[in-house]
Amino acid sequence: MTSDASQLADTTALLDTVAAATDRLLPAVAALGDGDLVEPSLLPGWTRGHVLAHLSRNADSLVNLLLWARTGIETPQYASQFLREADIEAGAPRPLREQLEDLTASHERWLALARVMPADRWPALVRNRQGGEIPATRVPWMRLLEVEIHHVDLDIGYTAGDWPADFTDRLLAQSMTEVRPADGTGFTVTATDTGFTATVGAPATTVSGPAAALAAWLIGRSPGTDLTGELPNLAAWK
Repeated sequence: MTSDASQLADTTALLDTVAAATDRLLPAVAALGDGDLVEPSLLPGWTRGHVLAHLSRNADSLVNLLLWARTGIETPQYASQFLREADIEAGAPRPLREQLEDLTASHERWLALARVMPADRWPALVRNRQGGEIPATRVPWMRLLEVEIHHVDLDIGYTAGDWPADFTDRLLAQSMTEVRPADGTGFTVTATDTGFTATVGAPATTVSGPAAALAAWLIGRSPGTDLTGELPNLAAWK
């Protein structure tokens, strides 16, 4: 199999992974009540309603990127940062029924478009909301990150320890390429359950623990109290 064909196969398989992650998320959301949505999420300043509104609008933003890749017509992920934030604020107070319908419909729109993407359009270059140029093959992973991480952020019983192993492995490896210590001090991480190890900068300390716990700490979803070693202060994960 050529590298292009292999990448296409990986992208197609990732769509099934996103669908499975969403199939875990939707019933968990459906089990909530309206009162649960006004309670704080694990994200500072956001209720669970904010998280759900963001997940729905994110799916639509990734539709924009797939349309850009498919047609060649530039379609920004979000019209503006202001409108992105305004949509989340407007959607946050909605009752559960509306949130669930929106989350389901936006997921189905995105997945339906992704499943019929012509093979020769997946490598097309688009830009994410930070302005970085990426191939459209990156978009399914972007959606999986949103679904899995924000499922944890909802604080409804799903934790980093529930992440599938393949997702955890990829997130941990990626986060080590993106994380930056706030004071510039380097460090090494070692996953005690998988054997993964990686270093940022000139290591002054080693941080050890299960892969999921390391990944959650690196992306700011855990204070790292379940890890061993001297924890450096990390800049915010993007």
